[in-house]
Amino acid sequence: MERQLSLMTRQELIKAVGRRYQTATRVQKIEILNEFVQVTQYHRKYALQLLGQDSDSTGEKQHKLGRRTYQEAVREALILLWEASDRLCGKRLKTLLPVLVQAMEQHGHLQLDPVVREQVLAISAATIDRLLCPVRERAQGTQRRRGVATALRKSIPVRTFADWQDPAPGYMEADLVVHGGGSMAGSMVHTFVLTDVATGWTECLALAARDQHLIVEALEQVRTRLPFPLRGFDTDNDSAFLNETVLDYCRRMGLEFTRSRAYRKNDQAWVEQKNGAVVRKLIGYGRLSGMKATETLSALYEVSRCYVNFFQPSFKLKSKTRQGTKVTKQYHAPATPYQRLLASDQIPESIKQQLQMAFAALDPVQLLQQIRSWQQELVIAEESPSAEPKGGVTTEMFLQSLRTAWQVGEVRPTHRKRKRAPRTWRTKPDPFAAVWPYLLEQLQASPEACAKDLFQKLQQEHPGVFPDNQLRTLQRRVKQWRSEIARRLIMSSEEALLPVFALAAQPPSVQD
Repeated sequence: MERQLSLMTRQELIKAVGRRYQTATRVQKIEILNEFVQVTQYHRKYALQLLGQDSDSTGEKQHKLGRRTYQEAVREALILLWEASDRLCGKRLKTLLPVLVQAMEQHGHLQLDPVVREQVLAISAATIDRLLCPVRERAQGTQRRRGVATALRKSIPVRTFADWQDPAPGYMEADLVVHGGGSMAGSMVHTFVLTDVATGWTECLALAARDQHLIVEALEQVRTRLPFPLRGFDTDNDSAFLNETVLDYCRRMGLEFTRSRAYRKNDQAWVEQKNGAVVRKLIGYGRLSGMKATETLSALYEVSRCYVNFFQPSFKLKSKTRQGTKVTKQYHAPATPYQRLLASDQIPESIKQQLQMAFAALDPVQLLQQIRSWQQELVIAEESPSAEPKGGVTTEMFLQSLRTAWQVGEVRPTHRKRKRAPRTWRTKPDPFAAVWPYLLEQLQASPEACAKDLFQKLQQEHPGVFPDNQLRTLQRRVKQWRSEIARRLIMSSEEALLPVFALAAQPPSVQD
């Protein structure tokens, strides 16, 4: 039988049955226990513990005054012994206590009551650290502010993914995306992302730093540009969000401030999806820092917000059912945030007319061209911050390029692979630097000579100098030398053969 009793009912049942159980005989206790287990479906051992304990009207356990093992006298003696040991840790002090107590009593520095002395010597290392924790923090000047962050966190209610149900437009999830390029060192640009749960309307703002005051300014900017009133603000447990500055702003503006569970990204599935589908798709994973990159990123987001919200349809989850290990999801038909706003009954007709007028004036090709242009400027700002912006192409030229863009591969400048400069330096000493002139004479005398034969001659003439694993290095060296000679022969005449061999007197640069 499944347990159907509420928590309050079970507490009242424990209180009523417990009194009768404690005054009953042995046979009566067995009958009461059997009935209690059958009703509550508790384990028998757990039911014995519940019925045998003493509880007050609130259901809290009563701690008897005589149960405390270490009294205040033990704590005071422990503080004195800790100071006398030059403030050792609990494990080291536990080992020292018998010797230290005997030495201090011998010299008249300490006189302990026999009961207190027995308790001090029997104390564990973990209990020593626990009793001395507030003393150590105050002595070392590292006293923590207990309860402040916890009180602030508790004042913000938790909202999971399942709690959203079908909210009105205006309840937005928020998150920060770091543009660190794989490194969190130094200062970097952040993207403040907000996504409406009902419609998927997404706003992105570039922040020069991760600061709570910038978060409030960005919220105020978003609130004035949204096509619907901002009603709710749901974040993760980042300290940039969970602070007095943001909390006071939400209370002042009447926003419902909620947070997700720690380490549960599914609670913010709406904005997490936009982090990849919008931010990373536009910006990539490169590193951005400085005011110029922030301004360029802001200009890019100013253009992309129209393209994303008016011309980028997305799926929205309709239902999710679980049968054992199988999860079945159903989605609504893909629609843009603009289309969902027009279909919503909670958006006034005046706002819908303004959205329709704005949509009629938008050119998706021109928006995409501007996005590509600002992406290119973002790459320039990332690679060379002092470079000047380049002139863009016309809309007609960009439209023509879309027909063949698929042939060149990646078209987003922020996602193209950076060209690395060729490495010209060596990472290991050249093993053939001393004998290269000799090898060059051999090659000039017989250009078709095999590199393996040359290597065997070197091993015979210089025993123990060239191990067998250097054969491949010499083969690459000879191959590169022949390629260089072939290229120069193609570009030169027959009369220039002698200078060509003269220029090859130095060993070619090879990356070993």
